[in-house]
Amino acid sequence: MNNELALTESTYYILLALYSPQHGYGIMQQVESLSKGRVRLAAGTLYGALNALCDKGWIVQLPVEDGSRRKEYRLTLRGLDALKGEIERLKELLGNGERILGGNGHD
Repeated sequence: MNNELALTESTYYILLALYSPQHGYGIMQQVESLSKGRVRLAAGTLYGALNALCDKGWIVQLPVEDGSRRKEYRLTLRGLDALKGEIERLKELLGNGERILGGNGHD
């Protein structure tokens, strides 16, 4: 399992959205959709996060076509490992909560 710190919800959804390559606006739309509107990324926040994720090697920017300003990104194997590690961490949290609280009906 990945021993990195827990991912923020925004980072988790950005990585999840980049399972298939996309441009920034597509990422913003998918994150909002996946989170049922709970996570809304402003352009500045998104591009700051994308730069940080590129620096970590978790995503890469794809080559830009001539004349296009649209940047597309994709998840790397390292990013996929981070995403899978976070999913395992979340499963453990959920499992422990269900095991301890499981149907006790405390008010």
